[in-house]
Amino acid sequence: QLQLVESGGGLVQPGGSLRLSCQASKFTLDYHAIAWFRQAPGKEREGVSCISSSGSSTNYADSVMGRFTISRDNAKNTVYLHMNNVKHGDTAIYYCAADSTAWCYTLDAENYPYWGQGTQGTVSS
Repeated sequence: QLQLVESGGGLVQPGGSLRLSCQASKFTLDYHAIAWFRQAPGKEREGVSCISSSGSSTNYADSVMGRFTISRDNAKNTVYLHMNNVKHGDTAIYYCAADSTAWCYTLDAENYPYWGQGTQGTVSS
């Protein structure tokens, strides 16, 4: 069974940085596109970013474009979300999810069958 585990969440001040990690166990990420989603209290889940299996293609939500960067290290079976210049609106539970295909062409959660448990990221001064 595919398992994803997020880590790296925590408390950060506005303008600061945070790096989230998504590590897979019991399967290899090499053939899967991976996406990050987030859900803030009282809000719907939002697609943040995705990356193709090779890392050659990425996609970002407008709300994080230019501030967040997604990357992957297939040798470590890990995908990262680098969050820079964070804002209060970035406070949410962050989830990583794996697509059954290699291509990052959508941030629609329905296209991602495998999910982690989430990690909390809080932006506060």
